[in-house]
Amino acid sequence: MSGRILIVGSAGQVGVELQRSFADYGEITARDRDTFDLADPDQVRALVREVEPSIILNAAAYTAVDRAESDPEAAMAVNALASRVLAEEALRADALLVHYSTDYVFDGSKPGPWVETDKPHPLNVYGASKLAGEEAIQKVGGKYLIFRTSWVYGPHGNNFLLTMLRLGSERDQLSIVDDQYGAPTTSIELADATRAIVGGVLAGQFGSTENWAGLYHMTCAGQTSWYDFARTFLEREAARNPEKRMARCVPISSSEFPLPARRPRNSVLSNEKLRRGLRIELPDWSSAMDSVLQEMAR
Repeated sequence: MSGRILIVGSAGQVGVELQRSFADYGEITARDRDTFDLADPDQVRALVREVEPSIILNAAAYTAVDRAESDPEAAMAVNALASRVLAEEALRADALLVHYSTDYVFDGSKPGPWVETDKPHPLNVYGASKLAGEEAIQKVGGKYLIFRTSWVYGPHGNNFLLTMLRLGSERDQLSIVDDQYGAPTTSIELADATRAIVGGVLAGQFGSTENWAGLYHMTCAGQTSWYDFARTFLEREAARNPEKRMARCVPISSSEFPLPARRPRNSVLSNEKLRRGLRIELPDWSSAMDSVLQEMAR
């Protein structure tokens, strides 16, 4: 397969894995905030017109959930305005735009898994800015795929798992929230699923644009709490490295660990539309964790 691919947010945890999974797919241009300002619409527009890609993979985002509460303009510029410009440029060039969104567009009040048709109601600025980005892309239209995911982590970048690993080796005990539920999703699985779906789209496996373009939930299967996620990881890491110091995890409630931004209690997303429409099913979060551990051990 040949063609130009633009990866935006290339230094982040998903961006790094996208470079790996699309390495033999075409000519890749990888850009991150050290080479251009995503908050500047003119720079975003100029970048796309310079590269002239047939595929745009937007893995960039303002992800500092708590900082966004006091910096909403920056969050909106990156998560909403830049997304709109990318969508406009993709439409102009007849390119495929792949964009990643978040479970935080929901308020967590639903007892079961959230589906794509559920009404969003974000509890924080970050979630609101990501929702605005989704809506902007949908309004522009064209050839686009929006993947809502959750609790993303991997062997690269900044994420909860790597923070727990660092703190786990420094402290005797870690207090972890045990009343928020979601599906930890690896950057490795996200990138590989994206590669498979893009390949299917361009090969015509899903029919014309109106048959596949749109919004999908994409997470690893199953669900857990932040506490069980951290505990599982640290226990497996301790088993692999018995000589390494590893903290004990203690469950606490969200009220015992107040943060500037409110978090949804239930972030579990249904992947049924993804499975039926795009024929992709990610593995259970617990088994997917092993591939991250293996990669970290290299």
